[in-house]
Amino acid sequence: MSTDKFNTYSYLLDRTNRKIKQYAQQKFKEENFDITVDQWLILKNLSIYNDQNQSQLAELTGKDHPTLTRILDLLCKKNLVERKASLYDRRSFIIHLTEHGIKKQNEWAPKVAEARMKAWENLTEQDYEDLKRILNTIYQSLS
Repeated sequence: MSTDKFNTYSYLLDRTNRKIKQYAQQKFKEENFDITVDQWLILKNLSIYNDQNQSQLAELTGKDHPTLTRILDLLCKKNLVERKASLYDRRSFIIHLTEHGIKKQNEWAPKVAEARMKAWENLTEQDYEDLKRILNTIYQSLS
């Protein structure tokens, strides 16, 4: 593949990712969620894999440790998550959703899913499967 084609697909991936994130953030603002897309990513992952240490959560979400720490600080201030000392390692904390965090995540999830489906409204199931296959191939090529 030529370098020009690489630049084009790389640009398209980046542009599409930014547009999806901007659209989602706009919807979050319209719905008065009072969180960012990155904060949602943490809440969503904790709703599936609650009680993770920060390293595990960083791995799950693809966030570096300093960024994750800042996001967690904000989520703690909003009483959506809480840090507990690990029973096995005094140097680490276990992150989990608070009752308020569980309630808000459950409340917001259907609206987030609806906003995410907007990107797919003109695509077929086969388009989705093809895109998934191609993106996974690219990812595996770089791993």
